[in-house]
Amino acid sequence: MLKVLIISDSHGWEEEVMEIKQRHQHEVDAMIHCGDSELSHDSRELEGIHTVQGNMDFDSKLPEELSFEVGKFHFFVAHGHLHQIKTTLMPISYRADEEGANIVCFGHSHIPGVEKVENKLFINPGSIRLPRTSHPGSYVLLSADEALKEISVNFYTKDGDEISALAYQTSLA
Repeated sequence: MLKVLIISDSHGWEEEVMEIKQRHQHEVDAMIHCGDSELSHDSRELEGIHTVQGNMDFDSKLPEELSFEVGKFHFFVAHGHLHQIKTTLMPISYRADEEGANIVCFGHSHIPGVEKVENKLFINPGSIRLPRTSHPGSYVLLSADEALKEISVNFYTKDGDEISALAYQTSLA
């Protein structure tokens, strides 16, 4: 079973990011922060987390994008502000295609959501600090079997309570 923690737009929260990290670090294969952490690249909160730079991050040591694999997942991670994610997913989708990614993670809009388009899964975990929907601040746990036949995307509040209305199940097999 593959399992990945995805968080975004924590906007300076240190204690909360550390709590979420500690809550899940022993059960996940990877952790991702999609930007706007407003923390330095070498902060202890971001240690061990694949982190990209958002439009509110001023640490130039944070990369603008990341591409990496975890099992059969090939992730493309960007904050989204450089890919116009508030109006369309096409630019970030094309960039993910260039990297050969099947999972696209981004933030920026502060709106949680997940969508499968063709052979790619697009995940925005929302903002744990400043949500812009009726749902509370959120992060994601992505899990899948080794063959990617059964994939679950579950959203949680910063306190670890599941937001069942946002749960999503699909397959990339």
